[in-house]
Amino acid sequence: MTSASPKIVLAITGASGAVYAVRLLDVLLAAGCDLAVSISPAGASVLKQELDLDIDLKSVGFGDLLPPTAEAFAGDARWKTLRAVLGDGPLATHAVLSADPSPLTPHPSSTDRFTYHHHQNLFAPIASGSSLTAGMVVCPCSGGTLSGIAHGTSANLIQRAADVHLKERRKLILVPRETPLSMIQLDNMRRCAEAGAVVLPAMPGWYSGARTLRDLVDFVVARICDQLGVPNALMKRWGAPE
Repeated sequence: MTSASPKIVLAITGASGAVYAVRLLDVLLAAGCDLAVSISPAGASVLKQELDLDIDLKSVGFGDLLPPTAEAFAGDARWKTLRAVLGDGPLATHAVLSADPSPLTPHPSSTDRFTYHHHQNLFAPIASGSSLTAGMVVCPCSGGTLSGIAHGTSANLIQRAADVHLKERRKLILVPRETPLSMIQLDNMRRCAEAGAVVLPAMPGWYSGARTLRDLVDFVVARICDQLGVPNALMKRWGAPE
């Protein structure tokens, strides 16, 4: 990890939409960010149900969430579902991530920029405001996690890290994926927004000329990256020339 790299906290919880988390992880690492990752038990269950990924929460490695090479992506049966959504070939190198024409950092060298923290480890650095970060994303954000953040319960590391970002006035981005929404959930979103969080529902737009599922996933990931200040060209901008 280099001191010049922005450190982003990424939490994966138990809402549908695991593909958004995996794609975001891919993009942020390719963009040179350092990542501190935590996954809730329900988040691991959704990764299994939606992407057929078996996650051992005791120890999660870089390769458990992303194939390190194009060859692994093409040949590893675990990624069959993800390929169906995002297409064949390597992930990050398959899309333009930045206006900067310089080559992207290959994933194999990204392993030293990936740190995993168990969801029950309240002694992890991200549980304290003294650990500096450039922001935190909860993607996808379950209703239970949303409630815990809204009410400051800090029942696990994910909720505590989110509470830290709110109290330190750092960027906190919540990506709920639920429909319809109850009044309780709407009120929790309001509470979080009033406390300083950005509530960014996984609602892909169509004006960018989406033609594939990957385009819709990338739309949401692009908006998250925009909030983090991570340059990207994952979607066509409104009013941009053809």
